[in-house]
Order: sequence, then C-alpha cells, then structure tokens
Amino acid sequence: MQEEKVIAYASRQLRKHEENYPTHDLEMAAVVFALKIWRSYLYGESVQVLTDHQSLKYLFTQADLNLRQRRWMEFIADYDVKIQYHPGKANVVADALSRRRAEVSVEKDLETLGRELKLKIATRIREGEGDNEEYHLAEDGTVLLQGRITVPEGGELREEILRMAHHSILSIHPGSTKMYKDIRRYYHWPGIKKAVARYVSQCQSCQQIKAEHQVPGGLLQSLPIPEWKWDSIAMDFITGLPIARARQNNTIWVIVDRLTKVTRLLPVRDTDKVEILADLYIKQIVRLHGVPTDIVSDRDPRFTAIFWRALQGALGTELHMSTAFHPETDGQTERTIRTLEDMLRLCILDWAGMWEEYLPFIEFSYNISYHSSIGMSPYEALYGRPCRTPLCWTEVGERRMFGPPMVEETMEKLQTIRANMKKAQDRQKKYADQNRREIVFTIGDWVYLKVSTQKGRDRFGKIGKLAVRFIGPYQVIGRVGEVAYRLDLPADMNLHPVFHVSMLRKHIRDPSAIELERVERLQPNLTYPEGPIRLGDRRVRKLKNREIPQIQVFWGRQNRQVITWEDEENFRKNYPEFYAAHSFMEQGEAL
Repeated sequence: MQEEKVIAYASRQLRKHEENYPTHDLEMAAVVFALKIWRSYLYGESVQVLTDHQSLKYLFTQADLNLRQRRWMEFIADYDVKIQYHPGKANVVADALSRRRAEVSVEKDLETLGRELKLKIATRIREGEGDNEEYHLAEDGTVLLQGRITVPEGGELREEILRMAHHSILSIHPGSTKMYKDIRRYYHWPGIKKAVARYVSQCQSCQQIKAEHQVPGGLLQSLPIPEWKWDSIAMDFITGLPIARARQNNTIWVIVDRLTKVTRLLPVRDTDKVEILADLYIKQIVRLHGVPTDIVSDRDPRFTAIFWRALQGALGTELHMSTAFHPETDGQTERTIRTLEDMLRLCILDWAGMWEEYLPFIEFSYNISYHSSIGMSPYEALYGRPCRTPLCWTEVGERRMFGPPMVEETMEKLQTIRANMKKAQDRQKKYADQNRREIVFTIGDWVYLKVSTQKGRDRFGKIGKLAVRFIGPYQVIGRVGEVAYRLDLPADMNLHPVFHVSMLRKHIRDPSAIELERVERLQPNLTYPEGPIRLGDRRVRKLKNREIPQIQVFWGRQNRQVITWEDEENFRKNYPEFYAAHSFMEQGEAL
C-alpha cells in the first residue's frame, strides 16, 4: 500500500517442503516473498510490514535462529523493514482474501466442535507452562512453542485432543503416523508420538476394521516324513467340474501317498454320501495299498462326518485335519490339485471330449513324471524301477532281482527318498519363512478372529464388502502344536475352535472403550451368515379386493439383524425347508 491505497496484490501456492513449516516460519516466508517480488518498489525505502502474527516482531531480537531463519535475516538486512502487529479482526479484508470460499462451512464446524476445547486448553496451559523460558505467550495468554500450543500434563486434556483427532467425523480414524503429523502441527507435549501410537493401537474399531500390512504370522511347520510307502496319505477334492455323461460325476477325489507322491484319482459326485466314499476308499486304496497309519485332510464335511471317523477309528487310522480355514496345512494335495487341473485343461484343449475320459491317462502321466522333492518319479519310488513306456523300453530291460539284493536296493531307494524330502522341506521352509513372522500368544490372551467379507450387495442393499475384517475378541484357552491356538468360541457359532496364528490378531484393550456387538454365528467358510434366522408374528395386509397373509422375518447378515414383513406364500416358496421347520416349531410351542 502507498498513501493508504493498494497498488499490488500477490499470492502463490505453498511448495511441498513448505507445508511442513511451523506457523511462525510460514508467516516469515510470506514477508520474504513480498520483499522479493516487490524489490523494485521497496529497495531503499522505509517499509512497514503489518502482520496478524505477533511473534514476528520479536524475530530481530531473537537469540537462537535456525538456518532458514538466519538466511532470511541476511536477506531482510538489505531492506529498511519494520514489522508491526496488526490483529486479524482489524484486518478483515486481508484475512478473508487468504482463505478459500469452500472452507467456510468446515471452519464453522471446527469452531463449533472445538470452542469448549480451546477454552480448556488456554486456561490449563497458562496455569501449567507459563513460567518456562523456552515458551512464549500469545496475545490471548496461550503458551506457544515454535507456534504450537503446549498442552500441560495431567487431567483429560491430552486424551480429549487425541479423541477429537481420531474419532471426529472430520478425521475418521487416521493411522498413527498421519494422526501424529496432524496433531504436532498445532499441539506439543513431551512424548506426543508415543501417546498417539498408544491411542491408535487401543482403538477397538481400528483393530476390527483395518487390514494387516505386515507379512503373515506363523513360521512354516513341515509335516513329519513318513516311514514307509502308503503309511501316510493326504486327500482332497477337485470340485466344480463339468458333469460327465457316464455316472454324472463332477468331482475328483485326489489321494496322495505322502512318501512316494503316488497319486490316485477317483471320479465321484459332489452329492455322494460318505458311505459311498468309504466303500470306494476300501476298494481302491485299502485293497491295493493297505491301511494307512494317518490321513491328512482339510475339514470337509465328508471327512468330519461321524461315519468316516468311526471307519478310520476301526481301521486304526489317525485323522490329522487342518485348522479352520487354513488349507496350507495340506499343501501337498493343494499343489497336486493345481497340477492336475492344468493337465485336465490341456487334455480338453488338445483332444476335446469329457474330462473323465482322460483321467486314467492323467493319473498315469503324473505318476511316471519326475518329482523334484523325491528325486525320481512316484512310480519308481513305489516299485523300485522306472515305468515301461515308449520313451524308456530299452532303459528298463528285463532285469530281475530277488531275495536280499532286492530288499537292500529297496531300502537304499527309501533312504534316498527320505533324504531328498528332508532337503526339499528345509528348502521350502527357508524361502517360506523369509515372508513370515513368528507370533506367540499365551493362554488367557484375548484375540480377534479374521473372517471373510462378502462381496456384492445383499437383499437389503448393504455392501457386504464393508463388513468388519476381524470379530471378537475371544480368549485363547490352549495351544495346539507350534502355530495353532484353541479359542473359547460361543457354542452356537458352530466352528472348529482351533485356528492358525495367521488368522488371529492380538486384542489391545482400551479401558475406556465400549465393547462392540459380537458375532455369534458364522458360516463354515468363515463368512457371515445370511438369510432368515427365525420367524416372528403374522398379520394380514388388507388391499382393496383381497387380503395377503404376511409373516415377520428376522434376517441375519454382516453382524446385524434386519426385520421385514414378507408375503407368507412367497416366503414359503423361496425358503420351503426353513418355513416348514420353523412353522412346525411354532405349532409345537403352541400345543
């Protein structure tokens, strides 16, 4: 301004590094910027700078300056500058020009939310830190350190600042680093970074909602190497295949000898009952290879059935099932299934036809192929010599061996297989553990359980993908092996209570938190239950020309309960089994 008239305006956007400047340095940077762009007007003249930041006028007498401030002071020394304090309320026009129009509504919200807090801060800080030489007082008596408000120790003031910075609708649960960076721009107290980290780690909502960004927990635990052929087997199913024309099969039962890697492929239907599978198991596995000492499998309902357990108990076979929702336990079969699926695709691509026609050839091809973990083909590991094929007739020959030499060669091959498997397991563990971390819980700890969120929308229009990632907390009541734990789950959750450590997250308790509603039911695949839970009252909806019987339905989905009125006839058609069962229960209660 010159002679009370404005002759020029100037502004620019903050650079990336300037966004980290404290308020004091930002105000000083504005003065330096003005002197640079208007040098032609100001150099050699007496300049009066009006600012609403009172601490700037003490800059020339300040004893300790940082490098940036010293550089600025050398620049300002070329000018005849006098800085005077001018309150913002007396300079409304300039203050308004420095703000964006869109910020007004937000500032009003912030003012409403923080008015009471600011009064508390001003009073408490004047009482607690006013005599310290490192601090200086603002015009309203607030103690400042490098332009930041100093919050005294004691009381609930610091907790209230943390709560507003984390739980407010204007912040929405930021992470530890982001929240710390936001708070330290305006407030200061010793140990503020640790306080923010502690507060965020104890937030129950964050523990249940936010995804883990660390490597999975639980180091690789290799299964023991079997002592003899077909002593230990692994089994699983390949499902979802096209229905074959012969027996309407659409599933392959994969059974693998864990020592020799010999694989048997049995076509079945996904609707076959466990009695049919047991009969097939006796005829195709026990008849040819004997009774195994143990079976490794997942927790498929057919393997957890009472009949299957009773059969294996009578045969003297132990069942080793994976922990809930952790198929990596039976990694041997999972890897075999991926290879077999690729072979099926190639057969269909090259020769067309149905997959069941090629199953014997796929089994034969897989068993005569070299297997890196045992150093030979499964066929050779089982029978002691390579298989006769068009590729190796001359190599196999007519060599015969009987008596002790045959036994000696068999034992040597067995030792070679076991040694190769041990090397393969050590190699697998070495590489697997590079991307894993060790996690240990103690009995009595409380942990959250990871669940699978549903994708898409349910019948109420809610987005299932936005459900919580972890439910609980639940108490650890036992340790199973090295990397699995038994949880104290509600009985009606109908889940196997043993889980791999990668499915768990430690609960950090916040004494002031209100515990969220717990999930009491889950599907076997660790997804949220959906559909009708129970039926309620009945009513008749009267229209102009007819009456429609309706029934009250309690729906469950994504850790919530929704109640609707449905047309009884339509509901009976859509859920016939549920309707029949619950209608029968209601009639029984009425009797």
